[in-house]
Amino acid sequence: MGGFAIGLLLFRPMLGKLADQRGRKLILLIGAAVAAIAPFGYLIFTSLPMLMLVRIFHGVSLAAFTTGYSALVADLAPVENRGEIISYMSLTGPIGMAIGPALGGYLEDTTGYALLFLIAAELGFVALLSTIQIISPPLQKQQQSQGNDDKFWQILISPRVRVPAVVMLLVGLTIGAIHTFVPLFIKSTGVNLNAGLFFTAAALSSFSLRLFAGRASDRLGRGLFITLGIFCYGLASLLLWLANSANAFLIAAIIEGCGGGMLMSMITTMMADRSLPQERGRIFAMCIAGFDLGIAIAAPLLGSIAEQVGYRNMFGYGAGLTFLALIIFLTQSSKDLPNSLRFALGRGQDVYSLKKL
Repeated sequence: MGGFAIGLLLFRPMLGKLADQRGRKLILLIGAAVAAIAPFGYLIFTSLPMLMLVRIFHGVSLAAFTTGYSALVADLAPVENRGEIISYMSLTGPIGMAIGPALGGYLEDTTGYALLFLIAAELGFVALLSTIQIISPPLQKQQQSQGNDDKFWQILISPRVRVPAVVMLLVGLTIGAIHTFVPLFIKSTGVNLNAGLFFTAAALSSFSLRLFAGRASDRLGRGLFITLGIFCYGLASLLLWLANSANAFLIAAIIEGCGGGMLMSMITTMMADRSLPQERGRIFAMCIAGFDLGIAIAAPLLGSIAEQVGYRNMFGYGAGLTFLALIIFLTQSSKDLPNSLRFALGRGQDVYSLKKL
């Protein structure tokens, strides 16, 4: 898992820049091609170092495809219903996460790993064939301005990108801890609950929220739904801290899914609002890289905390990180505190938006 995250972190910024320079379709083709090739590495190699290299290579698929996919949909979506369309686009994530583990588990149980990885490669190949059919909009040439010549760090530390990236880092830590340690925590409590049901409940909840959150954000603004999404992640961590029954775990899963259903698509939409088409790939890559980093370091960082204080208290620390992200967004999401509060609570516009809705 760490190797996969390394692949994401190393290549996403470069791929974001390439998406702006060479177009979205090229990046989608790279992502689909890697997804089709990487599963063969799991069949060929058996040593841990080589499997780590395969995982790093496999991480390129997600880094490329999610960056190109988000940028392409943002390019094609009309401004007046951008939130609705991006939210619908993001439904693919929870659908895939709901089907993939169940399909993989079934194949592993009935036929073994070989067929599992062959089918994964075939699915990647189908994605590649489908991507070839995409007609990408014409690449917009960058205007000769200082803003378009900005380097990676100049863009990253700009107010429109810095705060969302920090928020995504903190939330990524919490999400990484939930996805890594919830099965172990459920087992340690002795609660009679299949951990797979936790993630199924979260996926269904996330799916349901995305059906209307995007459309509502086109009327009420992105800030309100980002705030609610962060709050849901914090509340889910608090409930895990207190959980002692199957119902408590499932309620936490549903609330965690609500957070994902709002936060991920709304952050994407907000960054689309804050970027020009010719820089959108880099902006998306930098913001999502914060989330990637959080996921990557969640297991070793919060895992070491869990060794000292236990899984339950570790989720309490996760809740603290999430509410810190909430405070940062409430107070720093705009040019000053009053504007930040108004935007984050759905009472004002995003001052960094390049297209006022």
